[in-house]
Amino acid sequence: MSLIALVGSLTLVLKQSTLDKILLPLVAFAAGSLIGGAMFHMIPASIHVMGNEISVYVWIVAGFLMFLALEQFLNWHHSHQTEVEKREPLTYLILIADGLHNFIGGLFVAASFLIDFRLGVTAWLAAAAHEVPQELGDFAVLLHGGWQKEWALLYNFLSGLTFLVGGLVVYGISATVDVSFLVPFAAGNFLYIGAADLIPEIKKGSSMRTNTIHFIAFAAGLAVLLVMRLWFPHGH
Repeated sequence: MSLIALVGSLTLVLKQSTLDKILLPLVAFAAGSLIGGAMFHMIPASIHVMGNEISVYVWIVAGFLMFLALEQFLNWHHSHQTEVEKREPLTYLILIADGLHNFIGGLFVAASFLIDFRLGVTAWLAAAAHEVPQELGDFAVLLHGGWQKEWALLYNFLSGLTFLVGGLVVYGISATVDVSFLVPFAAGNFLYIGAADLIPEIKKGSSMRTNTIHFIAFAAGLAVLLVMRLWFPHGH
């Protein structure tokens, strides 16, 4: 996951017009992957482990609300655009937010692996699909904020290492604490990011062709996660 941060270097070798063409379809695919991961994998697995109890749905809502709070009250900024205002303080905020986001990701992906290996792979793939367009956008923000490309790549990579820290924390406490609640919590995270953070960015296409491409990419993200669920059911 940390190495995915290096995908931002593509902004240095690809033409701006090419980036503009691929970025939003990638965002649409990521949105479908996140929602598909939550609906087809994480919520069913949570019900299997925890039972069809109200606590499962409380944790889903808690995960949704936490990410809403991060954006509303901590001014957490998920940028997927390549044109941004040059504001140096914003770049530090993005690195801090990205580090926190990756730490939380490490928590729930590790918890998913502890429940079932295939569920862990699914959770990681859905999170990784989201990281690619996010890192492209974040790297562009750092460059526009005045960072040299070498430092931007390095600090983006370091912020990704918090994913590993989160995973180690969960692994370390799993012997004494039941961490299964992190899976429905993460499902709420996925639903929020996909529905509230990403989908609004792909609904504003200027033509029917653009909107159709975004819709197909979104549906493809859902379809990939559904096919994974049907072909590789989770064992418990």
